[in-house]
Amino acid sequence: MSLKNFKPVHWLYNLFHYKQLLHNKKAYKKYNLHKSLIASVSSKDFPDKESRAWLDVGDSALIASKKEGFEQFSPQIQQNIIQWSEKGYMILENYFSPATCDAINEEIDKLMKNGTLQFKWGNKLMFANKKSELIRQATQDKVISRLLNFLLDKEMVPFQTINFINGSGQRAHSDSVHMTTYPLGYLIAIWVALEDVHADSGPLFYYPGSHKLPYLLNNDWNANNSFLSLGKNDYPDYEDMVEELLEKNKFPRQELLAKKGDVLIWHANLIHGGAPIRNKAFTRKSMVVHYYASDVIKYHEITERPSLLS
Repeated sequence: MSLKNFKPVHWLYNLFHYKQLLHNKKAYKKYNLHKSLIASVSSKDFPDKESRAWLDVGDSALIASKKEGFEQFSPQIQQNIIQWSEKGYMILENYFSPATCDAINEEIDKLMKNGTLQFKWGNKLMFANKKSELIRQATQDKVISRLLNFLLDKEMVPFQTINFINGSGQRAHSDSVHMTTYPLGYLIAIWVALEDVHADSGPLFYYPGSHKLPYLLNNDWNANNSFLSLGKNDYPDYEDMVEELLEKNKFPRQELLAKKGDVLIWHANLIHGGAPIRNKAFTRKSMVVHYYASDVIKYHEITERPSLLS
């Protein structure tokens, strides 16, 4: 068993990053979680496994247009909101200007050349928003921020960015096993096309309606979890279970051949991934931003670690 599977290693790491865990203090009290901020935390600690988000409890087609603030959005965005509960995603075409996309790409190139950004987990450039004012501002775009706040009926704050030069090649998954909230459902993400996406470059894919599946949590796919160690299964076992669920439920698969500046916004539980790259000559420059609701418990279900926020 790998050292990373032993929870005491996480507790020590959390202790050294204690200040970055203070964001959870009020939320622990609010939701009656009686644990140290450095302790492991998972869905086992919470009484319910359902989202409480208003557009999960209710149908956006029936209730969204009646909520205060709906009228502030353009007719196209209003239509996207109305379809949110059914689809679990929306696409904003030509949202960011070519000049903004070029500026982000140039910023990423600069950060890579000076060594500030380096690839992690193969092909991911993490947390550029913490290293670049330009990218930080992009994550706080006013219209997108208002839209995300409306969709979750909470203040949503950027947690992390992930920049890609090439397609991710990642198998189908839900973000909620990686970045988790209690109550469930208070994570949301956007994906920004920083160039036109070619069909052979490994486009992002997603399964409309798959956000309605039950949240797949550690107890569903991993066994022999204990006080001191994580379960015996590995992440590919989770991915296998996701594929089984997709096959069983016959969700349609869609690939996003986005144009430069397009934005995909998706639900915390929408199943998505990156298609295989058929031609390695093509890049797929893009940026993902994950947002947490400010007042919920924030953690990582798969590793049972509380989220570090600076």
